Amino acid sequence: MAKNDVVRLGLIQHACSANPKQNLDRAVELIREAARRGAQIVVTQELFSLPYFPATEDVRHFELAEPIPGPTYRRLSDLAAELGVFMVASLFEKRAVGIYHNTAVMIDGTADRAEASSGGASGGASGGGRYRKMHIPDDPGFYEKFYFTPGDAPAPGGLEDCWAIQQTPYATTGVLICWDQWFPEAARLMALRGAQILLYPTAIAWSRDTTPVEQRRQFEAWQTVQRGHAIANGVFVAAINRVGVEQDLRFWGRSFVADPSGQIIAEADASKEQVLVADCDLACIAKWRHDWPFLRDRRVDAYGGLLERYLGNGPLESRL
Repeated sequence: MAKNDVVRLGLIQHACSANPKQNLDRAVELIREAARRGAQIVVTQELFSLPYFPATEDVRHFELAEPIPGPTYRRLSDLAAELGVFMVASLFEKRAVGIYHNTAVMIDGTADRAEASSGGASGGASGGGRYRKMHIPDDPGFYEKFYFTPGDAPAPGGLEDCWAIQQTPYATTGVLICWDQWFPEAARLMALRGAQILLYPTAIAWSRDTTPVEQRRQFEAWQTVQRGHAIANGVFVAAINRVGVEQDLRFWGRSFVADPSGQIIAEADASKEQVLVADCDLACIAKWRHDWPFLRDRRVDAYGGLLERYLGNGPLESRL
């Protein structure tokens, strides 16, 4: 598939109310704006049409889930086809009664298809590629394990089920979701499969009582680890966060795009709704990987321990 060197991303950052229809309508407005500004790949924030319901544990919230394809997917599929953009959207998927996923769907409106990414098949509005979030957090205010089943692990020796890439008309992308962004293994696997741009739909926030010093520490850790993924893999990284206050959480926005050297080439506001547009020059990937050949120098013969949960008792454990 032929690709131009420069790809324009559109990241959709907005606040969410308790009304899913209003949230979806607002996102559609911003997606249209992104397309008007020339975005070729448009990405929503995590669970973009819903309030961040995992802030509490409540079985009534399972009623928010939809099958894929479902009403929200079909509306986005029609919109992508109308605008001629490749779209990544984060949804609360009802796979079966009692099995729910935090899922990103890939919709290619330029060809009326979506590339399969985990448990999905090609097929535009009648099907749809998807990535089901693999790493599920469980922390105060982020009780996601109550709601989400992790994505299916690949069969032994395979990568296709959960780490698949998407061959868009513009670039090769890899999609991960929020908590996944802290795990270098996931970013590496996507890069090794050929991803040029890693996309992270996100919902990350502070609690209301977090001090300014701690806020800064958390934000810098969040941005730094993702910039590290860009550097270590020689890829572009885009994180798309929401804004606004929901229950006890203040979402900090600051959606951004980093280039393969880890430099921030575009960054959104901390509190305003915004369409962040960034141009990614894919030629930078080759230059960075030639100058800093990390992939060449990997010792793939020596990393077997990464498949273990934990290795041995070090000095710290001996003192406990």
